[in-house]
Amino acid sequence: MDERYSYKTPGHAALRRGRVSLSNTAYLITATSENREPVFTHFPAASSVARRFEDATLLRESRMLAWVLMPDHAHWLLQLGETDSLGDVIGRLKSASSRHTNRTLNRTGPLWSKAFHDHALRKEEDLQAVARYIVANPLRAGLVKRIGDYPFWNAIWL
Repeated sequence: MDERYSYKTPGHAALRRGRVSLSNTAYLITATSENREPVFTHFPAASSVARRFEDATLLRESRMLAWVLMPDHAHWLLQLGETDSLGDVIGRLKSASSRHTNRTLNRTGPLWSKAFHDHALRKEEDLQAVARYIVANPLRAGLVKRIGDYPFWNAIWL
């Protein structure tokens, strides 16, 4: 097996260590494209991925509170539902977006790296402040001067 895809890679194991799926908890998630390829600079690819982030059939009883798609990664603020694990929800988002985007780009292979980083928000953390931080990523990266000029983000508070 190609070592890049092995779950035995120390970095991947460290990301999963201690991961707990808590019902009705908000999580800040970061997922990177495979090999940090800037595939989401391609507008049709980014559009295809963005549509999946708000697909209720993928989220099921979980809620996407905010998200931003950057050239080589995505950030999600996701509130987990009652039954699905965090890994299940993220797996569906990554799988569906890979399938549709590969079709859009007429390509095959992984779109996302296998691992993802998660942070369960504590009760005292302000969801709207975290959402503002997420959607401001394109500003901090220098991709735009105004967030309204960046097409690939959303938050339920708008």
